[in-house]
Amino acid sequence: MSAPHGRAASPFKQPRAVWAVAFACVISFMGIGLVDPILPALAEGLHASPSQVSLLFSSYLIVTAVAMLFVGWVSSHIGAKRTLVVGLAVIVVFAALAGSTDSINGIVGFRAGWGLGNALFIATSLAVIVASASGGFGGAIILYETALGLGIAVGPLLGGELGAISWRGPFFGVAVLMAVALAATLAFVPALPKPERPTSPLAPLKALRHRGLLTMGIMALLYNWGFFTMLGYAPYPMKLSAHQLGLVFTGWGLLVAAFSVFFAPRLQARYGTAPVLYANLLGLGIVMAVIAAGVDSPRVVIVAVVVSGAFIGINNTLTTQAVMLVSPVERPVASSAYGFLRFIGGGLAPYVAGRLADATDLSVPFYLGAGTFVVAIPVLASGHRLLRRAEQAAGRGEPVAPTLTPVGAAAATDGPPLIVAVGAHDRAAAIVDTAARLAHDAGTALEVVHVQQTAVVEEQAVDVETADQARSAVTAHLDRLAARGIPAVGQILTSVGDHAAAGRALARHAAEVHAGTVAVGRSPRGPLAQFADGSFTSALTHTAACPVVLVDPDSAPRPLTAATLAELRAASA
Repeated sequence: MSAPHGRAASPFKQPRAVWAVAFACVISFMGIGLVDPILPALAEGLHASPSQVSLLFSSYLIVTAVAMLFVGWVSSHIGAKRTLVVGLAVIVVFAALAGSTDSINGIVGFRAGWGLGNALFIATSLAVIVASASGGFGGAIILYETALGLGIAVGPLLGGELGAISWRGPFFGVAVLMAVALAATLAFVPALPKPERPTSPLAPLKALRHRGLLTMGIMALLYNWGFFTMLGYAPYPMKLSAHQLGLVFTGWGLLVAAFSVFFAPRLQARYGTAPVLYANLLGLGIVMAVIAAGVDSPRVVIVAVVVSGAFIGINNTLTTQAVMLVSPVERPVASSAYGFLRFIGGGLAPYVAGRLADATDLSVPFYLGAGTFVVAIPVLASGHRLLRRAEQAAGRGEPVAPTLTPVGAAAATDGPPLIVAVGAHDRAAAIVDTAARLAHDAGTALEVVHVQQTAVVEEQAVDVETADQARSAVTAHLDRLAARGIPAVGQILTSVGDHAAAGRALARHAAEVHAGTVAVGRSPRGPLAQFADGSFTSALTHTAACPVVLVDPDSAPRPLTAATLAELRAASA
């Protein structure tokens, strides 16, 4: 996992295509909290009840859910760029129509069309931004994470400001900004190749026959039930203006983004996916119960909603990783099947909550939401063995991930080999060549481990390279080394989201082959991400039985220890 020392390519030096899609992602993520500040204003302005207004969530999410079953099939036939463009165009049209109508039924209907566009967009955006990036996927992932944080945090603020002018403001605002993103996508994003094999429209439904995917999907359905109950109904008991609601949900969004991107990976690395999810779902259940019990106190509801952002950020990231870990099908198919179930839960919840609130009082939907969070715990526990097995280390059970796959014929070696770990980026060859010189000087063989990752950002997951591309990268390294007379073997380390798990897997492999040294380079994700707790490099350094060194083409290798990691973290901060 490497990049040049001190001169890692900036993640922000990207082609215009990446910036165009990143901008669209910001606007899309804004939509999560954009309408929340205007819900009371909508109810008042259109003389609608909260249960009627909540249907704009239901129509949007249910159409998104159903569309998720077909977007993979559509994308495999017309290509990722066309799918993205169609999705953006649909959002522009239906957002503008929602702002133009004078009835709540009209908004609910147009939100359904908006949901179709959203499904087409979210199913392809991460894949397009990764495919369009230069210098490896690391920079693109950072941009996507930045777009996620910016969009979630700014969305409610913008919704509050525009909503203070008119409830139509957020809808027209989205239409204008998405139109800009559409024009940029048309102008700058190149046509991307279609997959060699079209996806069947029935593949996501058939994938749900796999117990692990179905279990995680049901857990996500229950989680989203509670989540969208809170999102759809919490603004009413706060009794705030649109501007004030925007500030409250901005605080919520900041916690969602921070805990999704920064804290979820660290907690997962320290405690494992399932234990963190158990505790997190219980925490969400408690927060929702507090909202239900204190529904007559605006202060209680405000504080509880903001606090829930931390739990939601963790849950979104780890649930997606759990799904990808246990799914025995291709990532796009798993994403579609999982998306179908979770959006169905999110779509049904506001409708049922409205009926319950009308028949009883506003606390009952929140108590039901708290119950769905808690019920999700035994559902997750029923798949605990599958999830645990997926996280198990090679050598202590049947591994699902991470896994190591040999590439090429084994070379004759003398003594313990030197292992170098690299990712898919433009400086990988320089790092391998530097490690090869170290191996030559030490009189030992070299093993090249190429880390092939499935990137997981919040609720999106994408394979950053195919198995063939990873194999070709390793083969290119081995051919280049063979031409210089350097004996080497190759491996592909497959990892899903959890960087620390990949680092520990490499450390175990190094022990099994009695490696003398493991070498890594600078990560294109930057020093702050590389040397933080829970990163690939930190986990490798802490668990490897042999020395771990940071190699650089232009300077002497630097041994990595707990102390040097702390120094590098401090320097990067």
